[in-house]
Amino acid sequence: MKTLVIIPSRLSATRLPGKPLLKINGLSMISHVLKKAQDANIGEVFVAAEDQEIVNNVKENGGEAILTSNKHKTGTDRIYEVVKKLNRSDIELVMNLQGDEPLINIEDIQNLNKQMISFGYNLGTLASKIDDKQIFENQDIVKVTTDKSLDLSKFPLALKFSRKSEKNIKNIYHHLGIYCYNLETLKKFVSLKQSSNEIKYKLEQLRALDNNININVALAKSLSIGVDTKEDYIAIKKIMEYKS
Repeated sequence: MKTLVIIPSRLSATRLPGKPLLKINGLSMISHVLKKAQDANIGEVFVAAEDQEIVNNVKENGGEAILTSNKHKTGTDRIYEVVKKLNRSDIELVMNLQGDEPLINIEDIQNLNKQMISFGYNLGTLASKIDDKQIFENQDIVKVTTDKSLDLSKFPLALKFSRKSEKNIKNIYHHLGIYCYNLETLKKFVSLKQSSNEIKYKLEQLRALDNNININVALAKSLSIGVDTKEDYIAIKKIMEYKS
């Protein structure tokens, strides 16, 4: 079963404009994510870029990037444009890896791909355990509630996604910005209108749940922090520079 990995990216993020090209250890954030995807070695990797500057940067750093329309409402619409442009008949799974998660673990990317192949589900994502109370309280961090507890052998259903955390809820985890679609589910997803919940909560995955598309959740071994604000960027920069 062949997988295509696509990383949607644009410069016009509202909370942190220009973030894909922000440097960490001398390398742009989008190129850090690209290299993680390449090192996971589960399939060809492309960046779906809204801006020529991102395309140029990715190519300078040894990656493949395709310029897309700037009219897309979501990253998934952007990756589907690349899927259509590539027109590969042998692709069965498409992984949508967010370009603002440079700390994502290579083994977690591989595990999600493996679970999708093993279970044959429509749409999968990752979540990690929450050990820090601040994550519960931070509304920039998306949480997912599952029907069963997560461990490395299970792939339970997502019941809900939210930014707020309700207390005393079982099986609530930190959602990571990665999705793996089988091709038919991706086609169906992008053909659907944005749901009212998706627009209200700014969570694309709610379009799937609102249209009865199941999302299964695999356990991530490590916590990955997305970069949404300048504070996130400074924190991740410190972590990555310390590790190097």
